[in-house]
Amino acid sequence: MANLSGKKSLNTVTLVFKLPYYTQWGQSLLIAGSEPALGSWNVKQGLSLSPVHQGNELIWSGRVSVATGFTCQYNYYVVDDNKYVLRSESGEKRKLVLPEGVQDGDVVEIRDWWQDASEALFLRSAFKNVIFNGSENAKRELKTTPLNKSLEPEDIVVQFIVSCPRLGAGSTVVVTGSNPQLGRWQTQDGLKLNYVGDSIWKANCLLRKSEFPIKYKYCKISEAGVSSLEFGPNREADVDLSSPKPSRYVLLSDGALRESPWRGAGVAVPIFSIRSNEDLGVGEFLDLKLLVDWAVNSGFHLVQLLPINDTSVHGMWWDSYPYSSLSVFALHPLYLRVQALSDAIPGDIKDEISQAKKQLDKKDVDYEASLASKLSIARKIFKLEKDKVLNSSLFKQFLSENEEWLKPYAAFCFLRDFFETSDHSQWGRFSQFSKEKLDKLVSEGTLHHDVICFHYYIQYHLYMQLSEAAAYARKKKVILKGDLPIGVDRNSVDTWVYPTLFRMNTATGAPPDYFDKNGQNWGFPTYNWEEMSKDNYGWWRARLTQMAKYFTAYRIDHILGFFRIWELPDHAATGLVGKFRPSIALSQEELLSEGLWDFDRMSRPYILQETLEEKFGSFWTVIAANFLNEYKKQHYEFKEDCNTEKKIIAKLKNSSEKSLWLEKEDSIRRGLFDLLQNIVLIRDPEDSTKFYPRFNQEDTSSFNDLDEHSKNILRRLYYDYYFARQENLWRQNALKTLPVLLNSSDMLACGEDLGLIPACVHPVMQELGLIGLRIQRMPSEPNLEFGIPSQYSYMTVCAPSCHDCSTLRAWWEEDGGRRSRFYQTVIGSDDEPPSRCTPEVANFIVKQHFDAPSMWAIFPLQDLLALKDKYTTRPAKEETINDPTNPKHYWRFRLHVTLDSLLDDKDIQATIKELVTSSGRSFPGKVDGAEESGEKLAKVQLNGKP
Repeated sequence: MANLSGKKSLNTVTLVFKLPYYTQWGQSLLIAGSEPALGSWNVKQGLSLSPVHQGNELIWSGRVSVATGFTCQYNYYVVDDNKYVLRSESGEKRKLVLPEGVQDGDVVEIRDWWQDASEALFLRSAFKNVIFNGSENAKRELKTTPLNKSLEPEDIVVQFIVSCPRLGAGSTVVVTGSNPQLGRWQTQDGLKLNYVGDSIWKANCLLRKSEFPIKYKYCKISEAGVSSLEFGPNREADVDLSSPKPSRYVLLSDGALRESPWRGAGVAVPIFSIRSNEDLGVGEFLDLKLLVDWAVNSGFHLVQLLPINDTSVHGMWWDSYPYSSLSVFALHPLYLRVQALSDAIPGDIKDEISQAKKQLDKKDVDYEASLASKLSIARKIFKLEKDKVLNSSLFKQFLSENEEWLKPYAAFCFLRDFFETSDHSQWGRFSQFSKEKLDKLVSEGTLHHDVICFHYYIQYHLYMQLSEAAAYARKKKVILKGDLPIGVDRNSVDTWVYPTLFRMNTATGAPPDYFDKNGQNWGFPTYNWEEMSKDNYGWWRARLTQMAKYFTAYRIDHILGFFRIWELPDHAATGLVGKFRPSIALSQEELLSEGLWDFDRMSRPYILQETLEEKFGSFWTVIAANFLNEYKKQHYEFKEDCNTEKKIIAKLKNSSEKSLWLEKEDSIRRGLFDLLQNIVLIRDPEDSTKFYPRFNQEDTSSFNDLDEHSKNILRRLYYDYYFARQENLWRQNALKTLPVLLNSSDMLACGEDLGLIPACVHPVMQELGLIGLRIQRMPSEPNLEFGIPSQYSYMTVCAPSCHDCSTLRAWWEEDGGRRSRFYQTVIGSDDEPPSRCTPEVANFIVKQHFDAPSMWAIFPLQDLLALKDKYTTRPAKEETINDPTNPKHYWRFRLHVTLDSLLDDKDIQATIKELVTSSGRSFPGKVDGAEESGEKLAKVQLNGKP
């Protein structure tokens, strides 16, 4: 019958989506996608699914009618009763393309598996573009999967779809199984799949209804013809023939081909610690090419660095601290190779470079001398070449692509030098940033325009040199792993340009932990997350985009800060008297209802005369006279000019009475800090009705002098605050911020999750596919002194040490009792351990980490050099990079051997390569990226019935 409206009737097909997924009470699943039928990415308008039990599985399904030529992108979401998203899938958006031949009225069934974050890791650039070399996939011919036969009533088209991100060059994929069409388990006769892009392989197979259920597996076949059947039980598929209109097409979207867990290894070293024949007293970006060569020869797929951003805040060695950024976008001029600035450097400047090279070739980095020398030489070359470089097309492109951060950075550097301070509050009319002021500062007609252009010039060459090193690493199948610091310096470009993004009256740190029993105070302002969320965390997204120009993996420094940060008042000098932000405080009403009412007694420093006598001896009267007022008999409080930690430091230094305590200033400062910290509750400075339990409150006399009833209540509230009531809040906080970071780039992300770990952290990291960190001497299990590498979970990086603690050799020598316990419990020997970390001991510990199940084993270079006696002549303590207990530590460790000579040492490279290969870890040049054990197991399976 004709269509009376004159329009063609729309041919429709029914899509049936099915996904096995176990939900909790109050949760359900839905699909949102790019087309109106699936809500146009509005989750609340998406397709709701219904659950049905099938055997041991809970299958969620839903159906929708669409036009026959329908294509879309879509994803599954776990939602609550109000359709708020509780969890979403990871990785790329799913793509639905209906098979050729689908006709009006057909039913197409799509069977999916939840896309887990850990599976999506292999689609990140570290694997896709480096280790499994994305260029190989780019060369593969894309093919369609047509059906060459018309369908009969008994026919069902099954489309096999599998993701194979770890496929080597020249390899293909087949599906083999119980049916003749699938080769009856003979892989050479299996159904060949076609590559359709994005690591996805597909093939259509025509089966009769009577042939169901089917059993099958996917199999890789290498270019040499070696078959590797996937691991695990057989996959199964059946169809529901009892339905009034059964599915004509079944799309088996089977997720990833199941392989043995991929494991790799890497080396960690700060750039400043590298020594080469070309450097000027400090490692340089172009030295990374030598390090990459050494890594490849030693079997490593990864090189890990510390932060490389400009830290030139103070103009002195304090700026050696790489985590205190002047700009989160600008690179550090310290890492510039001046010889590479030009092909036509005059002889006198070449002589100056040679002279500087000799003068700066010291045991440790001389931060100030190296930086000054490089900038002085660079200025001379800039004067000669500025017109040529600044007018080049490459420079102009760099400037236009980076001007949003580069112009404010150059203006900041000019103003910092002009006013002789980075404290932008001291810059008069320039203290408040505006676009208009910036445009005037960087405009061409000004007298200082050359100064502005010099900063552009330096950043341009740093970009070119690091890009060259990064491209070299990718070509050699080595991942460059960067570091994303948790904070920025309070006197930085970022706090000047984006002041509303920071809480400038606060400081960031960490509560007492393994690193420091008094906590840490890093001095960075905390983040105003509420303000940052208004543009969907644009500042963070820009940071990650910038990092991804050079790196294919990164370490998230102090990942706990994305759950909650340890916030301190800006007048604090130590990290002890802080609170978590965000956190649910103890309210005044809550404390009153528990019978606690004397808030002043608990929140003011509790200072009795007997405490003063005990702490300061006969000197207590001098302390009382200068720092305290007696407000009632034998009870004291601090004077106004010294009632914070920073005021105490200033008074001790500047008081007219300072001659009285000159000899014992340190011990007096510690004693005064103890008095100031002798509280039980911290009153919120922004809301006087809110309180926070002081960390380790039971260590204070303020707590111990309370009655037993009050002590018991405070113990319970302390536990509740630190270990119970915050968990859901912190989980929600992390799930707002971390996915934005992870989705801002396709770099592989690892989280530094050391310290006081809330219970919510590891489940969230697992959900988001974040790789954690395991350091053997800092086990996350509460009852262990030493971690057990063989028991680490797969989604971890394992290491014997890191930059924030002593090296393997120094740790071994520090504590004889601990050394004996380690020798007995970990090495398994009752003998007296050697007093120094011999190559045999180092080999045992390093091998433990290579053999661990962790995805990555990453070793500080110093720990690897401990494998050979000739590299252990330097005192072990001198190899430590950072001392977290010292906020003014000088970061200056430098290798005592050049990378050039390490490359010549074939013996140590062979020793390390043997450890890599014997552990079954992947290494550059390993065929097909396959695990040997996996290939062996696959061959065994092929010989008999799988």
